[in-house]
Amino acid sequence: MCGCYKSGMNEEQKIWIEALRRLNELDQLLGDQSKRGIAIDECRQWIEQQVGVPRLAALAPLIVPALDRRQLWSVLVPVERSVTRLRITDVDILDSDLPEGSRQGALMPVTVVVDSIRSAFNVGGILRTAECFGVAEVILCGYTPLPDNAQVARAALGADQLVKWRYVEKIRDAVRELNESGVSCYALETVAGSPLVGEVEWSFPGALVLGNERFGLDPDVIGLCKSAVRIQMYGAKNSLNVVSAFSVAAHQMRQQVDECEKF
Repeated sequence: MCGCYKSGMNEEQKIWIEALRRLNELDQLLGDQSKRGIAIDECRQWIEQQVGVPRLAALAPLIVPALDRRQLWSVLVPVERSVTRLRITDVDILDSDLPEGSRQGALMPVTVVVDSIRSAFNVGGILRTAECFGVAEVILCGYTPLPDNAQVARAALGADQLVKWRYVEKIRDAVRELNESGVSCYALETVAGSPLVGEVEWSFPGALVLGNERFGLDPDVIGLCKSAVRIQMYGAKNSLNVVSAFSVAAHQMRQQVDECEKF
């Protein structure tokens, strides 16, 4: 049932879902100069007409003709929050944590760089996974929702308060900064011929760079990294959910760190 919508939705809930669909469609067309004007007008007019859902209709004035992506996020985020409440997710299942202030192991010299992840739940999942494996720092880039987002905090289950994180607007700046600091950056991406996460000889301090759920990482960002690394797939699909993929890679990095500390 994870990620499915709850049954028995009323008309208002269906309107919120339709609003999210239209805003995501607008997001895709925003960079197309031949279509953006019409797309902005149509989206604003449709939201204005939803007078039966005042909280949604009140967002219409934010969709201006000169709309840029960050202004669009100011509309998209509250709509996403309303829609996510309609989903059944595994974050409703709480786990048993260690006593406050305790850890099972030391932090590993690994930074995670997150570029323009759309889903607040995925961001929360990344923070939770980072804390579980002892990642030293998480760098959030682009339009990635930050931990002050209620849905990020909910999915992180408190890990947002335990993991060191910071925001860098441009992914390229973050990767260059790490490179200049002597950190080896690895792009987790399905690049043909790149080494598998279970076979690569990780260099530490290291950084794992994660891309957008739909589009992945830009080729020039991959080019800034020491190497791309990939997870072997055995089914018809060629990629995992970003949190699942990060978990696999983080486990491999943690194993190598622990092996090195034995000697």
